[in-house]
Amino acid sequence: MTRMRRLLLASLSAATLVAGCATSDGSQPPISVPTGLAPPPAQQQLNSPPPASDNGFTVVASGDVLIHPALTDQATEDGGGKRDYRKILAGVKATVGAADLAICHLETPLADAAGPFKGYPEFSAPPEIVDALKDIGYDDCSTASNHTIDQGSDGVKRTLDALDAAGIKHTGSARSEQEAKRPLIIEVHGVKVGHISFAFGFNGKKLPADKPWLANTIDAEDIIAAAKAARAAGAQVVIASLHWGTEYVQEPTTEQKNLAKKLLNDPNIDLIIGHHAHVVQPFEKINGKWVAYGMGNEIARHSEPKGITEEGVIARFHFTRNGNAWSVDKADYLPILIDLGPPIRLLDLSQPNVGPPARRAETLQRTDEIVLSRGASAQGLTRPGG
Repeated sequence: MTRMRRLLLASLSAATLVAGCATSDGSQPPISVPTGLAPPPAQQQLNSPPPASDNGFTVVASGDVLIHPALTDQATEDGGGKRDYRKILAGVKATVGAADLAICHLETPLADAAGPFKGYPEFSAPPEIVDALKDIGYDDCSTASNHTIDQGSDGVKRTLDALDAAGIKHTGSARSEQEAKRPLIIEVHGVKVGHISFAFGFNGKKLPADKPWLANTIDAEDIIAAAKAARAAGAQVVIASLHWGTEYVQEPTTEQKNLAKKLLNDPNIDLIIGHHAHVVQPFEKINGKWVAYGMGNEIARHSEPKGITEEGVIARFHFTRNGNAWSVDKADYLPILIDLGPPIRLLDLSQPNVGPPARRAETLQRTDEIVLSRGASAQGLTRPGG
């Protein structure tokens, strides 16, 4: 049994004990799980949640936020000498802001405001990117990636502190063992949504022997144990963010496909959203549940390969009640494009007449072919706008 699995099973046991404490009338008290380090006041744990909306709720999720130096140069120019990434990302604000739950993937650790800032191979990004993510509407970010521990435990702490300060929830890395064991549960229109995040590894770096909980490493049983812990803590829906696959390869690997099948055959996991390849990969329905193998980059500036690394998608899923359970009844993909300009701007190609016409047409054609290559269209996946 891995150390991560022992942590998750301990969390599951603790949550089950809490859930087993009945009130005087025999009913179960609702569970409220905090996302920060400090637990909420006892009274907050006893308050009944608002009733779940009969209209369901919408989740949007997007690809890698990978802050290369060229993006920081653009942000500094946009901010008149101060780093401001909001103009770069503004093109997707309407789509992200309209979601009931918006999930990003912050791949790079953050530096202090004074730096130093670094790009590949060991990233250290300016903290102002978090302000931009909050401004365009993100509620939550996954943080388990192959770059999570580029700057060690200090980088993890800076990153999570910055997300906390901006009011963005997070999962995938932790500042303490206690935080690592605590499932992330977000209430969306009265529905409790759990979010878990795992990465394939850390570019050859090892987790500190005294801090094995610093970031989550992909293992099928660990992922399932984390989903079970989230369910025990009250989650009615569980979303798994997975940092996996092969960079710049648009076909999912055998390992991705096998893992997706195993996880989506487990009743505790409802949706998989994938990252890392930096290019768009297919969507597919398995056991009645969706996997987006790879959403490409949300924002990045690779020197090579150009073209496909500037293309991505925003995935949008609408959950509806099905008896006592929740499932996706509508799934969309919205192509996006990093226009290298200058200036560098992120474009939402689901909107009409956005982007240079020839580049737009090329992106839409390639994205459609890749996303739908495993039969997702026949399974109900649609692209707004055509």
